[in-house]
Amino acid sequence: MSLRAPPSSTSSSCSLFPLCPGLHSASRARLPLSVAFPTRIVRCSLLQDQVSVNGGAGSRVSDRNELRLGLPSKGRMADDTLDLLKDCQLSVRKVNPRQYVADIPQLSNLEVWFQRPKDIVRKLLSGDLDLGIVGLDIVSEYGQGSEDLILVHDSLNFGDCHLSIAIPKYGIFENINSMDELARMPQWTAEKPLRVATGFTYLGPKFMREKGLKHVVFSTADGALEAAPAMGIADAILDLVSSGTTLRENNLKEIEGGVVLESQTVLVASKKSLVHRKGLLDTTHEIIERLEAHLRAVGQFTVVANMRGNSPDEVAERVLSQPSLAGLQGPTVSPVFCKRDGEVVVDYYAIVICVPKKELYKSVQQLRAIGGSGVLVSPLTYIFDEETPRWQELLGKLGL
Repeated sequence: MSLRAPPSSTSSSCSLFPLCPGLHSASRARLPLSVAFPTRIVRCSLLQDQVSVNGGAGSRVSDRNELRLGLPSKGRMADDTLDLLKDCQLSVRKVNPRQYVADIPQLSNLEVWFQRPKDIVRKLLSGDLDLGIVGLDIVSEYGQGSEDLILVHDSLNFGDCHLSIAIPKYGIFENINSMDELARMPQWTAEKPLRVATGFTYLGPKFMREKGLKHVVFSTADGALEAAPAMGIADAILDLVSSGTTLRENNLKEIEGGVVLESQTVLVASKKSLVHRKGLLDTTHEIIERLEAHLRAVGQFTVVANMRGNSPDEVAERVLSQPSLAGLQGPTVSPVFCKRDGEVVVDYYAIVICVPKKELYKSVQQLRAIGGSGVLVSPLTYIFDEETPRWQELLGKLGL
């Protein structure tokens, strides 16, 4: 990622400047940021975000025949991504664990490339990847609103977190509990701006400008941000938060209005690739179908029970009288045939419904209450709709 100088105007702007040991801290004595973090500083007055995207202007559809999917190369997100694809019958085959390229046998002509999450976004913009699975926070930070990035699936059900401002619980921040109160603090001036340590130098200035903070300095750093305020090298941090435990253990707190972005893992694509690369749209359709079928089935159970009755209609009426037995579209009622005295008769009907895990025991109790017996329960693996809504949404985004 590079920073370009803003066009001249009457508004203030964002720029880089050298580290300076003479600036203030929460204790009124600034330490050189390089003591703790090898970093650079982004100084913002009115916080014009002037960050350009690598490959953004010159993004292209490169001359290659194979399709490319970028996956995280390491960490929990990498493991969770591989597990999700496996659950969708899209297991990634990696011949050598040290290689950065693999394939998915079920998807012909698709290469899997293991990359750092931020590089996945950059290579989508440059045309070197066609699809990618990363966190929404990474897409937002490194994609920077590029119209060439399309969210194909915005909820893959893992990697949940949020990007948030956190400040110390003590000192001058003890009674500060909202962004409005933070912005009104008289301490922040052009000479002594609020110092925020973060790895999000695009989203941070953009957010602060929207919140009306005029005097802010962003120091870029990776890892151990929670220590920055205690060390006197930042007044606040902007970082990803999952449970909030690490913040609390370091005497930091989130404040009202300080959440920049709610994030989880998403499937993102290059719009140019989807439109122009042969076969990509069909492959994307299959991936969406498999993801949706699996994710919709997570936490759902098939419940089968036998029930005495005079007719399917009478049995269905009894089942539908119970609020948790409606299933996805209603119960399936089928006759159960048995032979008695040489004749085939129907004394029971089989009831098949789909219920969520949290309603499972309640549903079994209700089935018993209306005469159900021999209740069988099994987890659902996939639920395929007539057509996946997200596929229709994607076609709409592409104007197809």
